[in-house]
Amino acid sequence: MLDALTTWFAAQPPILQALLAGCFTWGVTALGASVVFVTQTVNRRLLDAMMGFAAGVMIAASFWSLLVPSIDMAEAQGLPTWLPAVTGFLIGGVFLRLSDAVLPHLHVGADVSEAEGLPTSWRRATLLVLAITLHNIPEGLAVGVTFGAAAIQLEVATGATLAGAIALAIGIGLQNFPEGIAVAMPLRGDGISAGKSFWYGQLSGVVEPIFAVIGAVAVLAVRPVLPYALAFAAGAMIYVVVEELIPESQRHGNTDLATMGAMGGFAVMMFLDVALG
Repeated sequence: MLDALTTWFAAQPPILQALLAGCFTWGVTALGASVVFVTQTVNRRLLDAMMGFAAGVMIAASFWSLLVPSIDMAEAQGLPTWLPAVTGFLIGGVFLRLSDAVLPHLHVGADVSEAEGLPTSWRRATLLVLAITLHNIPEGLAVGVTFGAAAIQLEVATGATLAGAIALAIGIGLQNFPEGIAVAMPLRGDGISAGKSFWYGQLSGVVEPIFAVIGAVAVLAVRPVLPYALAFAAGAMIYVVVEELIPESQRHGNTDLATMGAMGGFAVMMFLDVALG
């Protein structure tokens, strides 16, 4: 099935590839949010395990799909192999930190009094959506730059293949499912209607196709920036994992379960990228 999908994708322009992949990851976020139509609660242990799984996927994707190709591309371009990876990684983390400090948002499971960013009177629903939206930006960029890398055809030197980009999109999609639940379910529990809870939940993923296209356009227009862009996305994703996903998955006492979920997520993403990509 992956071979047929790769063949079809190969015939499409790279910008369209990135857009379609971003729409897929957005769609899985919406699928997670749609759980509010069948229940008003989700087992806390299950949700913590799924959040841990999402963290594991993002850690593995950051290394196998982003940092390794960044290092290989630097070598192919005659750069110090460590320079783009280290520089882009740190800039990605700093970008998310600055965005966290400015954009009002509320982490899942936190009280509205714990909102971060600039002071605001925005409602809890808006703050929750903004938190996940902010953290979906690096995921969209990651998808876009990997499709851009494949289009530049550095596969021989770097291993940046179209199958690898598709594998990354599948992995990001898998970990978006619990994120959709994590936004929509608390809103449903607060008494917001199922329709509105779903709307807010899926809305958090709308930035992914947008930033997937931005990432693909950027690396296709300025090819030397590609290894830096890959590492940037990795740094931003690791920031999200450490700052939000891991603490959220373990704040309710299900530490071992969340940790095993993270191990499982890492293994699944590693399989997708190494075996299929």
